[in-house]
Amino acid sequence: MRRRRFSFKRFLALIIIICAGVYAFVNFPATQKKVLYPFPYRAEIEKFSRNYHVDKFLAVSVMKVESNFNENAYSGSGAVGLMQLMPETAGWIAYCLNEEPPSIDEIHEYERNIKYGIWYLAELNEEFFGNEILTLAAYNAGRGNVQHWIKENGWSENFSDVDAIPYDETRNYVKRVLQCREKYSELYGSSLNYKLIQLGELRFASLKFLY
Repeated sequence: MRRRRFSFKRFLALIIIICAGVYAFVNFPATQKKVLYPFPYRAEIEKFSRNYHVDKFLAVSVMKVESNFNENAYSGSGAVGLMQLMPETAGWIAYCLNEEPPSIDEIHEYERNIKYGIWYLAELNEEFFGNEILTLAAYNAGRGNVQHWIKENGWSENFSDVDAIPYDETRNYVKRVLQCREKYSELYGSSLNYKLIQLGELRFASLKFLY
């Protein structure tokens, strides 16, 4: 009986050690960068983020949440590529940039998709007073819906209550992108200034980056 009790204690101790080791491994920054928060297409993201004055960590977080870095991603609603652009939105963006309307295959091209997606983030950010929560909500649910919510609920340019977003999908999308952005800035950031904003019971970092 004593022998069994001793073996069980050893087994339990081994399990605890293994779990602690896995936890430490997963939370090691190098592991997180490689496995949980990779930064593919970094050159293109940084290039277009500089060109259009968008936070590069916000851009990569949108890409991660939208497609998990799958160039061939195609949603049930028809959104295409890394940044999950609707074909009509991509056509409008091309028009604004004085480019020819792209085909579906051209929208899938990673560089064009990143360029258009980041340009669109910049456009929405300007439309919604530089408010990243409203910008992300518009990227997910459409600018028309967000304009309607602003008018209907009297939201100001300082809106910060993510939980007030009516659509469950959009509310969760905004939270996921902001959480990813916080992690990317922690793992890859260097020169940055933090301005913490309260979002219900969560706190996220609204970041201004120096280029």
